Amino acid sequence: MSSIKDFFNNHPVETEKGISHKNNLIKRNIIAYMALNGEVTLSELTHELHISIPTITKLIGELVDENIVSDMGKVETPGGRRPNIFGLKNTALYFAGVDVCRDNMRFVVSDLKNNIITSDIQPDFQLGDTPESLKAICANIAMFLDRSGIDRGKILGMGVCMAGRVNPKTGRSYKYFTSSVRSLCEIIEERAGVRVLLENDTRARCYAEYFFGNIKDEKNVLYLHLGRGAAIGIVVDGKLYYGKSGFAGEFGHSPFFDNEIICSCGKKGCLETEVSGMAIENKIVSLIAAGRNTILRERHRHGLPIHINDIVAAAKNDDNLSIELIEEAGEKAGKSVAFLINIFNPELVIIGGNLSRAGDYLMLPLLSSINKYSLNLVYKDTKFRLSQMDESTGALGAAMLIRNTIIGL
Repeated sequence: MSSIKDFFNNHPVETEKGISHKNNLIKRNIIAYMALNGEVTLSELTHELHISIPTITKLIGELVDENIVSDMGKVETPGGRRPNIFGLKNTALYFAGVDVCRDNMRFVVSDLKNNIITSDIQPDFQLGDTPESLKAICANIAMFLDRSGIDRGKILGMGVCMAGRVNPKTGRSYKYFTSSVRSLCEIIEERAGVRVLLENDTRARCYAEYFFGNIKDEKNVLYLHLGRGAAIGIVVDGKLYYGKSGFAGEFGHSPFFDNEIICSCGKKGCLETEVSGMAIENKIVSLIAAGRNTILRERHRHGLPIHINDIVAAAKNDDNLSIELIEEAGEKAGKSVAFLINIFNPELVIIGGNLSRAGDYLMLPLLSSINKYSLNLVYKDTKFRLSQMDESTGALGAAMLIRNTIIGL
């Protein structure tokens, strides 16, 4: 092998067993440790990885011969023999993250420490289950990678997240681009020339929130995303919960309402039909047509679409109809969250997405409803707060997840 990228992307062969397989796993652990902690001595690796000095010495020698690790020479010590220090041959390694949203695409490139090196947005994009949409996704990814200024040979992998049912193990979306025999992950990987992990967007956001959202010691967390849709991310004992097929978190398709509104999933009465951004957009358009007054009336009169961000901005500008619709959604969402916390008894619930930017217009009715419908002891045990992350959260979470997958964390 000639590079760290080759090492990580070279999947173990099925016939590799016994000592060879074990040594390969140890070598991956050595590289992962160096990637996160920098230069180390053999004794430090022995202590941290619980591997004998002879084995560590042998495997470090092999990694040096493979041009992956460098012998940096002797390190100064207070006394005694000076040990050699070793480090990765090339520490400039990166991971790309892509968030395929319904009406835009967001991109980041992060380093081994999850620092964002560069980011971008493609606003002229509409997600649809069409070959043209898939072609646009691949073209936008290629354009971002070309413009990022990062050598593709140093990008170990790319996480791609999107709405709907996604199975990271099979690399398939079960909402978009389902007609192809090949998985969506394979298609993007081939066109981008980079190893790809496909992930659900809410789960990716949840992961980034968990590590960067000012969470302290909480290990059991729910992330409620109220964007144009509605979904949850679940952290149990510090780890993302996926369920058997990777579909855990499709909370927006729970049948909470006795209405005749058909959801995007094809069923009636889903939570998403009342509390999502799309539901509020549809309601305000209908109410404007029925004669209700709002500062968004002119936008509608000129044939311009009304996005949930417009409604949130109008609420902050004291628009009564927008405030009314957001508060109504908050009350209904709170009742559903009461159901969740009664089941999961989490330490923390984070509310994110477009609607979370409405602040107290959303949170006050939401918390009041949770208090009303949940068990009192459970409610008192649970903290609630708005997301503190920005709109690149999904792309960052996707980059973090491919990083962890590749270096074995």
